[in-house]
Amino acid sequence: MNPCPCGYSGHPSVECQCTPPQIVRYRSKISGPLLDRFDLHVEVPVQSGTVLLGAGEAGEPSAGVRERVLQARARQAERGVLNAGLSGRALDNACRLDADSERLLSNAMEKLGLSARALHRILRVARTLADLEGQAVLGRSHLVEALGYRQLDRQHGHNSAVSS
Repeated sequence: MNPCPCGYSGHPSVECQCTPPQIVRYRSKISGPLLDRFDLHVEVPVQSGTVLLGAGEAGEPSAGVRERVLQARARQAERGVLNAGLSGRALDNACRLDADSERLLSNAMEKLGLSARALHRILRVARTLADLEGQAVLGRSHLVEALGYRQLDRQHGHNSAVSS
């Protein structure tokens, strides 16, 4: 969805004409329970023509990304189910947390008003991030990154940042 009714909130060269209440009203049209069903909430910034035409900085080659994804899927298959299908005890086993990580998630749930469904989605995304890095243990950095994919600006009608 657009960031605001006019579509220019955060644009580097076009000024947004929307008032904060208009942005809140616009963003609140999508329900919390619907947003809760999305694993990733990612803001995609406007890209310059240079970047879009490929003259910008080169990213990671697709072949390398593909190889990492295949290895991550193989790790998931070794656990008996892909991360998207993890639930109950299998999710608990795949996403064992230390006390510090449990505190982080508990604080996030409280501060962001996250549901159990959102918590499970965060854990699955964090597990996937760890798998992509080849890590058997789910780390705090994976949880923080997964939480980052759930955070949106509360002043515009969505969740705000988590501090731990």
